[in-house]
Amino acid sequence: MSEETKKIVIVEDEPSLVFTLQDTLETEGYEVTVIQEGDKAIEAVKNVEPDLMLLDIMLPGMSGYDICKEVRELKYTFPIIMLTARDQEIDKVAGLNIGADDYMTKPFGVKELLARIKARLRRANAYSKEGPTEMLKLGDVKIDLKESKVVKPNGVEHDLSTREVELIQYLVSKANKPISRDDLLENVWRYEYSTNTRTVDVHISKLRAKIEMQPDDPRFLVTLHGVGYMLRVN
Repeated sequence: MSEETKKIVIVEDEPSLVFTLQDTLETEGYEVTVIQEGDKAIEAVKNVEPDLMLLDIMLPGMSGYDICKEVRELKYTFPIIMLTARDQEIDKVAGLNIGADDYMTKPFGVKELLARIKARLRRANAYSKEGPTEMLKLGDVKIDLKESKVVKPNGVEHDLSTREVELIQYLVSKANKPISRDDLLENVWRYEYSTNTRTVDVHISKLRAKIEMQPDDPRFLVTLHGVGYMLRVN
């Protein structure tokens, strides 16, 4: 790779898939660490400090959901792509709600996975280098995009995922203008999802709960029915 080698942790217990993923990613120039038992994943994250994680949901020892949740509680913000044999929307939404950035349903194409990995790393790298350093304020709510944190006037703090930071940044760039769900999919996710725009709605709802004092009656991140969303900034 032209930039410094990116580190990827694969948490997966299916031998044939592990072999394919590791061989493919190492051929692409990534530094790969494989973990096949869920309860060893957190230790690997602390030791490796990866740039991205591929995380299976069904694992021995500890589920992918629990791993993802703990990773985010430890305030690691690297992208997490969940790998799952489940294809029900509720399972995908559950992963997104606890901090995953993306998901792929088995079986999947290696080329598509590589494209998603590169997109996630590119976006994460761009925001780490070029992201805003000043505090954004929405009313009395302070949003520190560099530290990936929201601080409310009542003292409540919320951590922001990598995807949420990217989402806020794009909303700010289009402040006071209507933004369609397709626009968000194209410019924040950087590729077209095979699922419906429920993906966007889930992230917006979760973000709204963090940046609004009254999420059920939002002042800033509003829904424009039949259009999409808009970030109102004074």
